[in-house]
Amino acid sequence: MSERPILSTVLKHDLFLQYYYLKEELIAFCKQNGLSTTGKKHDLTKRIELFLRTGEKLLEPKVKRRHVKLNTQLSLDSIIEENFMCTEKHRTFFKSVIGNTFSFNVTFQKYLKNSAGKTYSDAVNEWYKILEYKKKNKGKSEIESQFEYNTYIRDFFIDNSDKELKDAIICWKYKKELAGHNKYERQDLSILKY
Repeated sequence: MSERPILSTVLKHDLFLQYYYLKEELIAFCKQNGLSTTGKKHDLTKRIELFLRTGEKLLEPKVKRRHVKLNTQLSLDSIIEENFMCTEKHRTFFKSVIGNTFSFNVTFQKYLKNSAGKTYSDAVNEWYKILEYKKKNKGKSEIESQFEYNTYIRDFFIDNSDKELKDAIICWKYKKELAGHNKYERQDLSILKY
């Protein structure tokens, strides 16, 4: 097993892409080198790869936040506003319609942020669709690509229901130090001592 290289300006871009780095490491590198630290892990990775490959510091456009005045009273016919933010007012509204089982899960938040112009009735219907999807998939929702650890752990237990979380973590730590992808493979179990 080769040792994971330290993230520095002398690291080749293609070698950087072969290894797993924590988001905190990526942010620290960006700060040290005058790169923007905003965005998801995927955004940071692309920014650092470009910098290591070309020396170019990709500038992030300044986003001017518009403050949208909320309707004083939300109803099912109200329109979802641009730049939607999950507030206590929204939580109270959805709980009044859906009940105490309501929560702002990641999938629903994403829907709301991308649904300006639709109605709150549409949002309630979407929440129930998400709930139905979770029921069909035994509580498992889709994991976004930047959450590699979560994806690995889920896939580990799909293949190894008899193992414990500590086993999955040992395999994950082993896997993330290797060059290449960070997806679970049965051969990762070789690191476990029986």
